[in-house]
Amino acid sequence: MKKRLFAALLAGAVAVSLMACGGGSSSAPAGGEATQASGGAATGEAAGGSGSYKIDVICKTLSSEYWTYIKAGAEAYSKDHPEVTVEVKGPPSETSYDEQMNMIQTDIGSGAYDGYIIAPLQADTVKTLIADTDKPVMALDSAIPSDKVISFIGTGNEEAAKAGAAAAVEAAKAAGWEDIKCIEIAGVQGDGTNTARMNGYIAGVEENGGDFLEDEVQYADAVADKATTCMEGIMSSHPEGIAIICANNDDMALAAANAAAKAGLDTYKNTIFLGFDGQIPAAQAILEGKMTMSTAQNPYDMAYLAVETMVKHLNGETVEPVVDSGYTIITKDNAQEHIDKLSSYGK
Repeated sequence: MKKRLFAALLAGAVAVSLMACGGGSSSAPAGGEATQASGGAATGEAAGGSGSYKIDVICKTLSSEYWTYIKAGAEAYSKDHPEVTVEVKGPPSETSYDEQMNMIQTDIGSGAYDGYIIAPLQADTVKTLIADTDKPVMALDSAIPSDKVISFIGTGNEEAAKAGAAAAVEAAKAAGWEDIKCIEIAGVQGDGTNTARMNGYIAGVEENGGDFLEDEVQYADAVADKATTCMEGIMSSHPEGIAIICANNDDMALAAANAAAKAGLDTYKNTIFLGFDGQIPAAQAILEGKMTMSTAQNPYDMAYLAVETMVKHLNGETVEPVVDSGYTIITKDNAQEHIDKLSSYGK
């Protein structure tokens, strides 16, 4: 296998509704101690594939760094297994609901694919769209509440966010904060992944002695410019400072950190800015002291595992209902190593 997966294996599966995952993977671990993971299928043998398959991967978008790693991971499986053709596509943004719906309808109606791997923008809508297909469907990144779905492959978002929030509370204590309040700059309201991460942030903050201000959650639709506006509002409402700003993704966390730096308020100099995804710009910002930490997903591994799991199912093997691709807390201590790993994808 040209690309080794970085997630350590952990037996068993847990409920998809909790988004804290189990399952198995056929690949050997290559991650560090900070990585928490479990993976995919029951056999434990590498899935070489005995048949020629065409697999459709429909992402939430292809316009962000995170989803380019998803694309690279899915296509890497096809490079390693030439008998498997993988097509990867996605709408212009994570709010392009109609565009994704049209992609799903068109591809299912075409009958051209042996299996579908879908990262839903609107899970309930996707549930309806796949209701009549007789081809296998797997959910990527976000769960789909349908008995048509064979497996969910992704990060245990609630568990990962909880770990990140716990680390942020400890960092806030180390930075001298006594009143540890946290405000979240969230993504798209109602999105399942956003909700899971929020629940994790709440638990991670409050179980470790902090105060998550649920009434002050700011929704920024997962984009940086809106996060900047949200952060400006937070600073106006809290001139005394806030110990932790957590965000649903790195773009928003970095935008918030930059807004605080531009404002130059002494009360925000020691604020902990926590992101989610572990993208290269965020890791670089962490190295430079512009952002504090991020909970990194393993999108390349996630997509590779998704295609691998689909192939196993098509070959008649038993696969787990939940396959966790793992997470890593990125700080100054491991940010450069993380950048090097991400930079290697696609080479």
